[in-house]
Amino acid sequence: MSVGARVLVGAAAAVLGAAALMAIAPQLFATQDPLQTDVTQALLPPSAEHFFGTDQSGRDVYSRVVHGASRSLGIGLLATGLALTIGLVIGSLSGVSPRLVDAVAMRATDVLLAFPEFLIALVVVAILGPGGANVAIAVTIAAIPVYVRLARAQTRTLRTAEHVEAARILGVPAPRAFARHVLPAVLGALSVLATIGIGSSILAAAGLSFLGLGPTEPTPEWGLMLSGGRNVLGQAWWVAVFPGAAITLTVVAATVLGRTLRARADGRTP
Repeated sequence: MSVGARVLVGAAAAVLGAAALMAIAPQLFATQDPLQTDVTQALLPPSAEHFFGTDQSGRDVYSRVVHGASRSLGIGLLATGLALTIGLVIGSLSGVSPRLVDAVAMRATDVLLAFPEFLIALVVVAILGPGGANVAIAVTIAAIPVYVRLARAQTRTLRTAEHVEAARILGVPAPRAFARHVLPAVLGALSVLATIGIGSSILAAAGLSFLGLGPTEPTPEWGLMLSGGRNVLGQAWWVAVFPGAAITLTVVAATVLGRTLRARADGRTP
């Protein structure tokens, strides 16, 4: 890995680490109550007292960005974890199922893969209704097909591997051989993909919140904050720019780390 690539990966890890710390312990970073309003302090520019300025209600934008990390990252991690688990189960079972069952599962997966993930999430949350929990469910459903396809491909490749066949010859029952030698390898491949998927899930959740389908005011959430600042962008750019920057930096950092892990898993130099 070149020096430039190492610096980039290190910066990405630092961004994700800082975001994770903010999500876990926002009180250590926030300077004010993110819900406290003061109309006399509305739309103040960035200063020593308000690092990122204030919004239309006089709330401290910096503190809201810090507290918003827990929701945005939480939805991304939850959706990715659920999608990985469900995709692992469905894809692995499809990979060892009879041809007809496998064909039906893969055709359904192909249909879902034909549509952008955000469009699927948008349809799901439109059916379920707005709200943070429904956004997490929608993003999870939208991400499942990718993990199903990869899990199925890995399962079909590994189930005929030499070490799996050797285990069967030695008398290891097929289910035990599958659980011990196939599933861990499939899970490892999906985990690499999930690193990139976290960024995609955060972006999808923020997009849904931006459209008004996620958490409602006064909840500090990056997509919702970005939506609230668009109407005053010409007058107070900081209201939208800082939550937008938080989304961008987090998604880019997760993508950089995910692509680096994928390159290493494939035996390539990132």
